[in-house]
Amino acid sequence: MWSISDLNITSPLVIGPMAGITNGAFREVCYGFGAGLTYTEMTSDKAIYYGNKKTLDMLEIDDRFHPVALQLFGTDVESMVYAAKVMDHDTNCDIIDINMGCPVNKVIKTGAGSAMMKEEDRSVETIRKIVENVKKPVTVKMRLGFDKSHMNYLSLSKKLEEAGVSAIALHARTRSQMYEGHSDWSHIAILKKEMKIPVIGNGDVKSVEDFIQMKEETNCDAVMISRGVVGNPFLIKEINNYLSGKEDYRVSIEERFEGCLDHARKLIDLKGEKTGMREMRGLSPHYLSGLYMSSTYKNKMISMETYEDLRNILEEYHQILIQHERDS
Repeated sequence: MWSISDLNITSPLVIGPMAGITNGAFREVCYGFGAGLTYTEMTSDKAIYYGNKKTLDMLEIDDRFHPVALQLFGTDVESMVYAAKVMDHDTNCDIIDINMGCPVNKVIKTGAGSAMMKEEDRSVETIRKIVENVKKPVTVKMRLGFDKSHMNYLSLSKKLEEAGVSAIALHARTRSQMYEGHSDWSHIAILKKEMKIPVIGNGDVKSVEDFIQMKEETNCDAVMISRGVVGNPFLIKEINNYLSGKEDYRVSIEERFEGCLDHARKLIDLKGEKTGMREMRGLSPHYLSGLYMSSTYKNKMISMETYEDLRNILEEYHQILIQHERDS
């Protein structure tokens, strides 16, 4: 058990925000395996400010699955405060998270995401005003800095703590690294030693062993996993089994394929079969990673149109794997 402000969280396993992935369907999958906290896809302050329906729909949170952090990105003070107040008053989220870590160019060009780290004082004042105008806890997700020569995560985090931020999630890469190279967890350890508020470690956790190592090396309050659970939400159960002292949990092929189908069903419920299955074209191949002849069946998933297509592909592939096991 750990907490952000007055919010108690049962598991130190946090599922990070991923554009096009951490929608309600994926969050439901993750809660089913025991995630402690999940983040939504990042939402634009301007889109909320101007009432964009698609964005406002993204703010809807199922009452059955909590706690949830709504993530906000932007740079303009007026629209950021406005959007945060909408999240605070008009949604049932538990946390309002400010994105200061997104490295993609289209976000950086607007001055949002990791670009906010280049203007410490301006960004801190923006977040201070958000904290002053909402009741829910405000957290920040950031990187080490914009590049290796400007790693200001520590000074910035201290200012944000003073401004009233309730927790910091640190992705231990710079913006210039994007998602390449290795994250440097030593900086998470440094931040944890210096902060009074909770620190969530993020970067390159893809196994139970990675989770254990990050916790031991950094003493962080929680571990955020993002890409490591795409196609492998079973990792959440593996980690929780370790934390509770239960026997090792290793997912079977049948469970892996049923998990893929379950994800598809939830996405269809959320977005309809046409849109849901188009999104599953990119998501379902992750469920096959590392398996024998997986590339053949990943390629088949690229053109699938219906849930039945996915089910047939997995059934055919299952028979191939059974035969391969017999022959081995």
